[in-house]
Amino acid sequence: MNKILIIDDEEKIRTLLSRIISLEGFEVFQASDLKNAKKRLEVSDIDVVISDVKLPEGSGVEFSKIIKEKYPSVETILLTAYGNIPDGVQAIKNGAFDYITKGDDNNKIIPLVYKALEKVTLNKRVLQLEKQLDNKQSFDNVIGKSKLIQFAIDSAKKVAVTDATVLLNGETGTGKEVFAQAIHNASNRNKQNFVAINCSAFSKELLENELFGHKAGAFTGAMKDSKGIFEEANNGTVFLDEIGEMPLDLQAKLLRVLESGEFLKVGDSKPTKVNVRIIAATNRDLQTEIDKENFREDLFYRINIFNIVLPSLRDRTSDIPELANYFLMKFSQKIGKKIISISDDYLGVLKKHSWKGNIRELRNIIERSVILEDGNTLSIDSLPFDLQQSQISETANKTLSAFSMASAEKIHIQKTLNYTKGNKAEAARLLEIGIATLYRKIEEYKIS
Repeated sequence: MNKILIIDDEEKIRTLLSRIISLEGFEVFQASDLKNAKKRLEVSDIDVVISDVKLPEGSGVEFSKIIKEKYPSVETILLTAYGNIPDGVQAIKNGAFDYITKGDDNNKIIPLVYKALEKVTLNKRVLQLEKQLDNKQSFDNVIGKSKLIQFAIDSAKKVAVTDATVLLNGETGTGKEVFAQAIHNASNRNKQNFVAINCSAFSKELLENELFGHKAGAFTGAMKDSKGIFEEANNGTVFLDEIGEMPLDLQAKLLRVLESGEFLKVGDSKPTKVNVRIIAATNRDLQTEIDKENFREDLFYRINIFNIVLPSLRDRTSDIPELANYFLMKFSQKIGKKIISISDDYLGVLKKHSWKGNIRELRNIIERSVILEDGNTLSIDSLPFDLQQSQISETANKTLSAFSMASAEKIHIQKTLNYTKGNKAEAARLLEIGIATLYRKIEEYKIS
């Protein structure tokens, strides 16, 4: 039974809403103030909070932010006697599900509660999956049995128990952050923070601030001291993704951290000492970047103490079925579909694809297919159009001359059937042929 918490200092409103919502079969709790509301949230598995905006001890708008931070799956609906746009905008920014004016609530509240509960269900599924994924960030659960990935795993296991700096090389989407997290989890620093940052995602000034933090007054708007990720990860691990994108002057500051364990915050004159392990990753050839004077040679030798190369997906195609089935299970559960298998034709197409985006690209394709698939098995029809066309062309080339009219006709008929999603009557109409002719050609060309 779903549980609803109503927060309002007016007893009549609480009682009225409680009666309306209880009639829908929900278990309803009441709180007259934020203190009692916090206690109720701590002891009951609340799904939806319905709260007045103005409360004796504070604001429902601000409380919605606290709820979302502490109870991510809980949704909040805010009620106000006098609606205004700034409050409404802030409420949504704080994570509230909706914001409505009292007087309209009697008619709107039940449909709104049901919509909020739909999102609660989705939130819980996502949190469950995230928890499962967090638990999987260990070497025992890195997916793949090919020799290349097993060699990478074995190497990472050996270095994990040391404090050595690690450099992960690999194309985009090969799982470098997954490996970095697994190395941290297998190390003696696993009780401390693992903090990751993508060096290509920030300007030089912002990246420096993110890495090292700043002192109050260092620049306009710096009202108080702020920690950077090195300070946040003290005694833990810092993962520097895309380190090849780091500006040269910041590379010099990073080199100081590696050599002396200290750095200067922005606007500070006194060094800050830290004890961190650094794991770096790049998809660039750093030796080439050194030759171009884009990367410091001395920094390269400091981070390249232990190098692990993560193979591209096209170099370990034998792992594709296992990876695809893992993502199928994940997205079927997340989206709420009962898709239990993948067709051989579908897997055949995956194995022949070039995979420029590697595992990340495979993940996206499987998610898209799960959304589109109506049956309980992933079929070629749910693949992106370019992958479908590669399969059609390959099949045609195997059975017909590339220069024959029959070959062109077969490909055209297959494209039309894909466009009509298998509707043969519609395909015959578009092709301007009779339905009997279409069936004969389907049989003649062995079109599936």
